[in-house]
Amino acid sequence: MGAMGAAEPLQSVLWVKQERCAVSLEPARALLRWWRSPGTEPSAPDAHACSVLVSEIIAVEETHVHEKQSSSGRWQKMENPFAFTVHCVKRARHHRWKAAQVTFWSADEQLCHLWLHTLRELLESLTSRPKHLLVFINPFGGKGQGKRIYEKKVAPLFTLASITTEIIITEHANQAKETLYEINTDGYDGIVCVGGDGMFSEVLHGLIGRTQQSAGIDPNHPRAVLVPSTLRIGIIPAGSTDCVCYSTVGTNDAETSALHIIVGDSLAIDVSSVHHNSTLLRYSVSLLGYGFYGDLIKDSEKKRWMGLVRYDFSGLKTFLSHQYYEGTVSFLPAQHTVGSPRDKKPCRAGCFVCRQSKQQLEEEQKKALYGLENAEEVEEWQVICGKFLAINATNMSCACPRSPGGLSPAAHLGDGSSDLILIRKCSRFNFLRFLVRHTNADDQFDFTFVEVYRVKKFQFTSKHVDDEDNDLKENGKQGFGQICTDSPTCSCSPSRSSWNCDGEILHSPAIEVRVHCQLVRLFARGIEEQS
Repeated sequence: MGAMGAAEPLQSVLWVKQERCAVSLEPARALLRWWRSPGTEPSAPDAHACSVLVSEIIAVEETHVHEKQSSSGRWQKMENPFAFTVHCVKRARHHRWKAAQVTFWSADEQLCHLWLHTLRELLESLTSRPKHLLVFINPFGGKGQGKRIYEKKVAPLFTLASITTEIIITEHANQAKETLYEINTDGYDGIVCVGGDGMFSEVLHGLIGRTQQSAGIDPNHPRAVLVPSTLRIGIIPAGSTDCVCYSTVGTNDAETSALHIIVGDSLAIDVSSVHHNSTLLRYSVSLLGYGFYGDLIKDSEKKRWMGLVRYDFSGLKTFLSHQYYEGTVSFLPAQHTVGSPRDKKPCRAGCFVCRQSKQQLEEEQKKALYGLENAEEVEEWQVICGKFLAINATNMSCACPRSPGGLSPAAHLGDGSSDLILIRKCSRFNFLRFLVRHTNADDQFDFTFVEVYRVKKFQFTSKHVDDEDNDLKENGKQGFGQICTDSPTCSCSPSRSSWNCDGEILHSPAIEVRVHCQLVRLFARGIEEQS
């Protein structure tokens, strides 16, 4: 046994199950390791050594040895065996994390207490870990399993990690948002939402809105520089798609998300503000979709009685209708980014693209601040007019179990940009080919009718708004076309769609969108590379 100072390693011979093991703790590397060591003195580690990062230890508990345990096998030789259990993260397939346990035994009580005290002391020094959380549970979202998922899979882990919680079970829409505006959040280390993407959006709007209100910033101003919140958001997936969770963690598993919260992970993500006539409409973190995705969500809202199958039904109906819309898209290219939408380099944990892009964006902003140059004057806006089946803007890949790559597989979570995808009018068969590629590994941008740009701002105006008088005259000649667009039996093409903003409908087609780099932090670390 070696004594251990602040940065000195600790190494001992302990028992793990029925095997004598050398166990070492290296504070400098923050690593706990153990390996088979038949002798009484610790041997050198071999290729089969097990290890766990101290940062991924959930808790360390003193274990009371029961008679059944101590009276079997080698424990019969120990008069009074003592033990402690390390609860830690274990990686499973498909980016899932599981809670695992390893129990270490010894006949030396002082030795066990030394290990227990040292490990707990190291865990206490991890300041990024939350101690008190505000939890919102949506009991209605997805399959209505939010409360059960939290009580069964999440609450026991929070208790194990000594995290205290205040729980609010929401009873109506926007309750979480309203609550965050009203209460004092100073006593919390983070906000956790149990539900789907809609529940996350509520918490996001409440947290951003409250932060701007406290800072005296008017979010209705399209060029307002928004202040990031100091609180992180944790997502416990319990919805129908859980796109945000899947795109930031790599899976929509409640236990995995709970463990990311416990270990205090932090991931900064971009947020887009959506304005119309100098009025803030909403914030978006995943998808802004006009045309196909806008029509789909609008139709599905009328069929809530169908449950989750309404998305499949509305998707098929929208595909068969094959509507296109005329309009003008103008955008400011994101020249500060070091990646591109088609470089096949997805956003991963510790992403270099996000880190480097943020640094370059900050350099741009400094130059503009000191009057050296006006970034928007130096960079030219690009303008594209046409007939579009869909216009999509994604701040993240928008991956989900049905579409593992998402709408834009190489989109980055925190590079201060959005991938703007324009799908021009094409045949129904070609559009189907495009949609199918979202479910496989083929390049969905490799079509002549698809264009993709990485942007930091964009605007859209439909032809209907631009040329309303002419449209009305043409519709009059066509026999009350404007009136008959609302009739389900009419074959006339509607003049404008709606925007799908993270699953919510925006009825104004004319919008102005700006990406705010790394505005919000989540309890996540990004998708890890699979070893």
